[in-house]
Amino acid sequence: MSGHSKFANIKHKKEKNDAAKGKVFTVIGREIAVAVKEGGPDPANNSKLRDVIAKAKANNMPNDTIDRGIKKAAGDAASVNYEYVSYEGYGPSGIAIIVDALTDNKNRTAANVRSAFTKGRGNIGTQGCVSYMFDKKGQIIIDKEECEMDADDLMMTALDAGAEDFSEEEDSFEVITDPDSFSEVRQSLEDAGVPMASAEVTMIPQNWVELTDEEAVKNLQKTLDLLDEDDDVQAVYHNWDE
Repeated sequence: MSGHSKFANIKHKKEKNDAAKGKVFTVIGREIAVAVKEGGPDPANNSKLRDVIAKAKANNMPNDTIDRGIKKAAGDAASVNYEYVSYEGYGPSGIAIIVDALTDNKNRTAANVRSAFTKGRGNIGTQGCVSYMFDKKGQIIIDKEECEMDADDLMMTALDAGAEDFSEEEDSFEVITDPDSFSEVRQSLEDAGVPMASAEVTMIPQNWVELTDEEAVKNLQKTLDLLDEDDDVQAVYHNWDE
């Protein structure tokens, strides 16, 4: 399953988010709160929290902000009432979209997500209507410029740790794992001193769809932008080949 690295996409998102770090930090802050509630405040005994901390660092979240988030969540464990919700639907030209959210008000989130689809000339579907077109995988992206390890050594380190696949792109390496092995593989790479541009469990499309109609591109971008601006939305997955 090699090939379509989303590293350029990740760099684009990071640049875009530099102007709106508040959104990124809100998203990660909620993930920290849920991870602490589920497994406690000690990363050594909470692999989910370790993964969220790694994600926070990849997004340039300061250590003191991470520590404050953990302490706040540990002190307010009873008041953390975020729920994971997921929505599936179609954008213009049948582009498949999955939206993961973490919310304290499901009615508000559902209305906002539905509005984002509608404004982009798309529509919400039923659970499972598009998720079958994606594979849930752990995905680790490594920037070639940041990584000093030889490609073969990096590949062996990843595969020995339990990775399913390793591919080399023009500007990056991509490591794919089973979701259940993700934490272990990510930790092994971190222990080996490998810098990660992105490390998360994600939904990878089985096929990518190109859009040639300018109006469809404009409408799809409108939906994605509206979802990106919503603090409840944690992640958006789609099969548009941008």
